Amino acid sequence: MTHPVLHDYWRSSASYRVRIALNLLGIAYRAAPVNLLTGAHRAAENLARNPQGLVPTLEIDGEVLTQSLAIIEYLHETRQPASTLLPGDALGRHRVRALSHAIAMEIHPVCNLSVATHVAELTGGGDETKAAWMRTFIGKGLSALERMLDDPRTGRFCHGDTPTLADLCLVPQIYNARRWGVDLAALPRLVSIDAACNALEPFAAAHPDRIGAPA
Repeated sequence: MTHPVLHDYWRSSASYRVRIALNLLGIAYRAAPVNLLTGAHRAAENLARNPQGLVPTLEIDGEVLTQSLAIIEYLHETRQPASTLLPGDALGRHRVRALSHAIAMEIHPVCNLSVATHVAELTGGGDETKAAWMRTFIGKGLSALERMLDDPRTGRFCHGDTPTLADLCLVPQIYNARRWGVDLAALPRLVSIDAACNALEPFAAAHPDRIGAPA
């Protein structure tokens, strides 16, 4: 049997989400690193499978899938009834998607390293300019998410007591927040949920420190 192939980068938030999903669903896969620092994502080989020149790309079920949230929803839909990554009720699915989108569609695009690097170049700033940009916009986004989680439907995880798509988005973003020195002291719900997630092996096994930088 041929295992699925995940083309990813160890520190990519989007790739990190998909690694967690694959682990939670017990899907064995082969990792094929795409080194963003050397420009491998812009090479013809990667563009052939992902025309946006991004990661992750997942080869599974005879298909080539892109965009992390769409990949995770595909895995949820095709691995029933085992998957609980989205709730069974419409309002629950809306809430989980709203929390996920607040991270993946609001924080992540603005705080992509390529964006921060471009800002630093335009302003003549250096590494501190990039770090300040990241701290500002990750901090604002996570503060709003903390308020969104002030809801009785929040449990041990973002939605109840079982990890969902929202947690798969949250954990990589908290990793990035710590990496860039964001002050998390005023975000106790996020910190607690992140700790609960990382206590689970499927999350821990997907962590960049466990994956390691490409050679």
